[in-house]
Amino acid sequence: MIKEIKYGTTNTYLIKGKKGSILFDTGWAGTLAAFCHALGEAGEKVQDISYILISHYHPDHMGIAQEIADMGPEICAADIQRDYIHFSDSIFAKDKKSGFAPVKDENVVFFSLDDSREFLKNIGIDGCVYATPGHSDDSISLMLDSGELFVGDLNPLYELELHKGTKIEETWNMLLSMNPRKVYYGHALTAEFETSDSGSDTAINRIKNMEKIFDKANKLIDNASEDMDALIDYQDEISKLEEYYTGNLWKEDFALEEAGMLPEDLKRGVLSEDGIYNLLERNRELLEEKYNG
Repeated sequence: MIKEIKYGTTNTYLIKGKKGSILFDTGWAGTLAAFCHALGEAGEKVQDISYILISHYHPDHMGIAQEIADMGPEICAADIQRDYIHFSDSIFAKDKKSGFAPVKDENVVFFSLDDSREFLKNIGIDGCVYATPGHSDDSISLMLDSGELFVGDLNPLYELELHKGTKIEETWNMLLSMNPRKVYYGHALTAEFETSDSGSDTAINRIKNMEKIFDKANKLIDNASEDMDALIDYQDEISKLEEYYTGNLWKEDFALEEAGMLPEDLKRGVLSEDGIYNLLERNRELLEEKYNG
């Protein structure tokens, strides 16, 4: 079971296994009370958390880790993070009012990435921890066997086009090769790629739905000289297409296309940037001509 404990600017996740649980990331120093309140609202208690796993040791992700650990849970960290545990100490030292508590090294439970599956198995969680550099050298991600992927501050997929040829792209290619079902970000909204039992709007279904609108809109535009009213009646659907194209979802779906993660038989003309841009421009021009002469 996964619960998002939302109480600040950082997305924090409680991952519950059969024999324990992991809190993935925390927030800024000074937010402990807000965290405890949000945890209680979610029906959970700090004392029932087994471990705290930090995606990377920047101040907005580890700020209250030690304060939470002082209440019972243990901080665990990958061996590659050992030299970064105190990265944020000097930052918080500039703010005497933050109440920041540095991590107590002697109490940290370190594990090697090679042994991460066994470590997680001990608390009834099936998955692995991977080194995922790009945002920082100490960044790690947690991938569950059930397809959920927790990436911390790894740049979202919809920004991937901006990071071609970088470590960020290399990291994403590695992660995408494992076919994640959902991606839980440190700050962005969760991205979902496959059909889930909840019937939520996922990437493949979303592309299919947008493709239908794309195809029909093109036909109506081509036939506008004979039946402009039909195109006008379809504007609500075209607005959905424009919202999709101008938002982050189109960028995420395009990134999946670039990574080769979409089925070969999936029709996806809507992911052609020229195609969808030209459609929206033709639609706008026809409407201006209709109403403005």
